[in-house]
Amino acid sequence: VSAGNGCGHTLLTPHSGTLSSKNYPGTYPNHTMCCWRLQAPPGTSLLLAFGDVDLEPSEHCAHSSLLLADPQTGTAYGPYCRNSVPSAPLLVTNSSTVTVLFNSTSHRSGRGLLLSYATSQHPGTGGASPGMQRHPWDVPDPPLTMCFSVYCPAGCKDIHGDIWGNPSQGYRDTSVLCKAAVHAGVIADELGGQVTLSREKGITLYESAFANGLHSKRGSLSEKRLVFHKVCCLLSPACDDVLEVVAFNASSWWHEVDALGQDRAWVAEQAALSTTGHSWAAEPGAEAAWLELDLGTRRNVTGIITKGSSKQHDYYVTSYHISSSRDGKNWRPYRGSSGQEDKVFEGNGDSQGEVSNAFIPPIIARYIR
Repeated sequence: VSAGNGCGHTLLTPHSGTLSSKNYPGTYPNHTMCCWRLQAPPGTSLLLAFGDVDLEPSEHCAHSSLLLADPQTGTAYGPYCRNSVPSAPLLVTNSSTVTVLFNSTSHRSGRGLLLSYATSQHPGTGGASPGMQRHPWDVPDPPLTMCFSVYCPAGCKDIHGDIWGNPSQGYRDTSVLCKAAVHAGVIADELGGQVTLSREKGITLYESAFANGLHSKRGSLSEKRLVFHKVCCLLSPACDDVLEVVAFNASSWWHEVDALGQDRAWVAEQAALSTTGHSWAAEPGAEAAWLELDLGTRRNVTGIITKGSSKQHDYYVTSYHISSSRDGKNWRPYRGSSGQEDKVFEGNGDSQGEVSNAFIPPIIARYIR
């Protein structure tokens, strides 16, 4: 939990999280405070990574400070400011509960703070992750083409920093690693998780893309690039293939008569991504419209790509829900990694670009709506 008027971007989960001061990386405001209480599952301990601690210097950090306290052992860490920084980028505690306290008085400079944390036993790893041995948004420097694994805490989607590239071609190695992992759809920002990637030979141009709620940037040549690998791809090279749709169905379709009196049928079959000309569109004024895809048999569906109609017909879907069914009769709404409420996917912002959204966890079904 967090409280106070000095809290910036914050996402706290039982196994990992990210937190920052208000306005980070801009100058934090005067006379503010924020208190974060980190609580890990019983039997685990917390590891905290100091991404950035840039508070205006003062004697004994009296004007602006960061203080960490372990109530279970009575241990305190800090106070920290610009002239009293943490001795190491990683703090290993022996407690499952840590309180992080930030406060400021009058000051002129300072970016504030950016921290992340994880537990000593991440799900599926059984120990402290190598990725927490340095800032989790930094890029490790292994030999070219060598695969490596890092742990990304929850909440990296909105941290400061840019990414260049897209899931299919990879990312410039100057990209923020964990932010790129969310863009690539290999982790959910709400949970974080272990990512496997390799550093490979760079390419001439990195095309921008909108995926999983994040915009990447268009960028020029870099010597190396980051390529993320999904676990299923290590077992089955075809897991990222585009699934064949056996049949399309829809709640309704638009029978358009244009200004010249010509008919145009915006039927469900026009919904395939590679279709030339116009796409599918529901009947004008229709509420709760849906498009249904029949994959022929139960398949493992890891994501979806959407696109608008075309340059000529400037129509597109800005947001949507997903439902799935194994028999075409009983439908289950997709709720994503949180599982609390139906997930709203961010769609297109124009009629020409493609937008990718990952299903984390994947959907196992024959029918998708």
